[in-house]
Amino acid sequence: MRIGVHVRIGDGYPAALDYAKRLGCDAVQIFSSNPRSYRKTPIDEAALLEFAKLRAEAGIDPCVIHTSYLINLGSEDNKISYGSLGLLKHDLEVAAIGKIRLVNTHLGSHGKRDRNESFVAICKKLEAALEDIKPGVYLIMENSAGAGALAGGTLEELGAFVKTIGHPQLGVCLDTAHAWAAGYDIHTEAGANAFVDEAGTKIGIDRIHMFHFNDTEVPLGGNRDRHFHIGRGNIGLDGFRALVAHAELRDKTAILETPGEEEDDMRNLAAIRELLTEAA
Repeated sequence: MRIGVHVRIGDGYPAALDYAKRLGCDAVQIFSSNPRSYRKTPIDEAALLEFAKLRAEAGIDPCVIHTSYLINLGSEDNKISYGSLGLLKHDLEVAAIGKIRLVNTHLGSHGKRDRNESFVAICKKLEAALEDIKPGVYLIMENSAGAGALAGGTLEELGAFVKTIGHPQLGVCLDTAHAWAAGYDIHTEAGANAFVDEAGTKIGIDRIHMFHFNDTEVPLGGNRDRHFHIGRGNIGLDGFRALVAHAELRDKTAILETPGEEEDDMRNLAAIRELLTEAA
């Protein structure tokens, strides 16, 4: 399993990569633009090509773009839904130029719409985004914490998107904190294994490209998106130990989105690395 963290690119791609290298990351995640804005950062092809070159030299792969938090493919408001599609297409274009393998996105909310109607609408937007996707790039849907009408809160619904659309470059990212908040009890070996087994049945292990490894202090089924340090929340070390030891997940990528600064990133990565060593 390749592991890494989300890094800031405010000081440029080389500085972001230096940070990842300092932590000993195998993988890395970035935002391509301000994640809380519909404004897209102009594409700097030269900088992206240099970023790809530096990653290859450092052996850091895959790289993941996390899309804007504002994306809502299920909105009834065309300005929002088509704006979301524009953000998604922008990040897929950035990924293709920068040789970035994965573009990870939240789906948004069904809102007050009928869930089946919203499901169809989201499928159409995903299909539109996939029309021009380049070889080597994968669009990855992240599970939600299941609050209210959020889309993608269950393995069943994520699997339905994958199977309905049927595109080979559409996949899934499973966030552990979101899964716990949505009611999946993964804090024990039995619970984690049941979760993986269900994901294999409902989605397909081959369609699960990556995980977000985040602990959480939210109670089971609390439907809140709050991340915490590895092993210090309700999932605990036993849950993560079971996930990294699962044979079917050995070739997956795990990105940590835990809170804090460099010292915290080092401690959280060390916790996962120790579990990986135990499982080897």
